Amino acid sequence: MARVFITGSADGLGQMAARLLVKAGHRVVLHARSAARADEALQAVPQAQAALSGDLSSIADTTALAQQVNRLGRFDAVIHNAAVGFREPRRIATVDGLPHVFAINTLAPYILTALIDRPERLVYLSSGLHRSGDASLHDLTWERRPWQGTTAYSDSKLHDALLAFAIARRWPRVLSNALEPGWVATKMGGAGAPDDLQAAPKTQVWLAVSDEPAAKVSGAYFYHMKPRDTHPAVHDVAVQERLIEACERLSGVRLPD
Repeated sequence: MARVFITGSADGLGQMAARLLVKAGHRVVLHARSAARADEALQAVPQAQAALSGDLSSIADTTALAQQVNRLGRFDAVIHNAAVGFREPRRIATVDGLPHVFAINTLAPYILTALIDRPERLVYLSSGLHRSGDASLHDLTWERRPWQGTTAYSDSKLHDALLAFAIARRWPRVLSNALEPGWVATKMGGAGAPDDLQAAPKTQVWLAVSDEPAAKVSGAYFYHMKPRDTHPAVHDVAVQERLIEACERLSGVRLPD
């Protein structure tokens, strides 16, 4: 059975994925932004091995979270599930002066990828909205353009797909993929979201642990366990590298070769 770490698993799709994994006999470690939320996560999924805490909007906290993960030993898979939504009405600055959406959705998965002992599989949750993302990567920190919450979210989900494909290319022994779960009725998606909520956590679980040949690929993008087209820039090595360079500069964390 696999050991799997899931970010943002106190509720929503992260918790749903955790439930599917533990039901199948896998060993799961949860994550929440605070100790209190981590306790709640463990109460919700008591079969999980542990629940770690760390505020992904903080570079220091995210770095410390990676250290916590490594102290538990190597994981077979990491699911980068944590994200904040597209309804933020203004640029909310983190303790590091970065936009809240960018810090959690883009920079945190980069830092965790760089610092967590390399697993066999990496899974990044993107979104269909990534196709509207800005592939120029200009003004990633939203200091010069007027704030637009939906655009910031779309950009960050493009970044997640770019990161997944960059890792697949740079680390050929790691299976690294991205997916979109659909617009579903979670806290983020809202009650009126039209897609199938029960199907939404299955692809990330499948990519993390399945031995099916279709799941044991790298540098692919999925929706409901089927390949799906992406923004063309996702395959552009130059764009991938510009994102990696920007994340390294903004976080002070280098992605290992």
